[in-house]
Amino acid sequence: MSDPSRRRTPAASSTFDLAALLPERLRGAHVAIGNFDGVHRGHQVVLAAALDRARAEGRPALALTFEPHPRSFFAPDRPVFRLTPPSAKARLVRALGLDGLVVTRFDGDFARQPAEAFVADVLVGRLGIAGATIGWDFHFGQGRQGTPAFLDEAGRRHGFTVDVVEPQSSEDGELVSSSRIRAALETGDLAEAAGLLGYRWFVEGEVVGGDRRGRDLGFPTANIRLADDCRLAHGVYAVTFTVDGVTRDGVANWGRRPQFDNGAPVLETFVFDFAGDLYGKRAEIVFHSRLRPEAKFASVADLVRQMHLDCAEARAMLAARSAGMALDRALAEDFA
Repeated sequence: MSDPSRRRTPAASSTFDLAALLPERLRGAHVAIGNFDGVHRGHQVVLAAALDRARAEGRPALALTFEPHPRSFFAPDRPVFRLTPPSAKARLVRALGLDGLVVTRFDGDFARQPAEAFVADVLVGRLGIAGATIGWDFHFGQGRQGTPAFLDEAGRRHGFTVDVVEPQSSEDGELVSSSRIRAALETGDLAEAAGLLGYRWFVEGEVVGGDRRGRDLGFPTANIRLADDCRLAHGVYAVTFTVDGVTRDGVANWGRRPQFDNGAPVLETFVFDFAGDLYGKRAEIVFHSRLRPEAKFASVADLVRQMHLDCAEARAMLAARSAGMALDRALAEDFA
């Protein structure tokens, strides 16, 4: 796995829409291609291989990805629980040291595009790549006809290198995958998710107004609405909350508030030792530990007593936390 503390070059990193003209300085890059949802440890090996190739040749290093996730496009009634929406993915690619994230829209026209057209029009025509790096299971083009072997042969014809990265296993011998991480988060197993990601899972969003019930209970919260596809287990979490470049500890409830209205899920964070107006600000919430499931209590007074216990537990847990992995530290420096 790559070492972001060694590779990171934040000033050079940007996000580009493939529909726009790529800056000339980024043409001729080595490009890692994939969905990269989660940018997990397996993805990081692919990205690091592209970066190593690029740096050895004095070329830019880019990641090329697709939005929306192809599975959500083909089955819109069953959207994928996105681990890293585009803004988070861009931050991770930047923290890993690449020079840019290129995003192409995955729509009907793109899905019907033959594999050779993707190579000729996108990789050669728009990006002018010097090399492509892909995972062992990457497929592209109409009917998934673009296999790693197809891309290797196309690279020989068009004059770019192709590196195929083998699957990566975790310490238990199982493959690292976005599906495993989603399953861990759906049960609230943050330790398992972080071990597979190579960093603590986080979300970003704008602080919005709520019903101010938390303020009435003595626990004013900063509320963020997550994507409808979020399948994180409902419950109470020890978190860190970053806004305006300052990180504070806190406790968050993600769920439907069964004590009151059982409404649409919302992430409500009580930020410790803070008083101020956060409405409209963009915040990052990093999840450290799940304290308990969301629950309905016999009375509001019982809920408040439990909230005090949750705060004490979260403070103790966060006071003893480690600095995290190298990628955690790089991400913390990046969010402002």
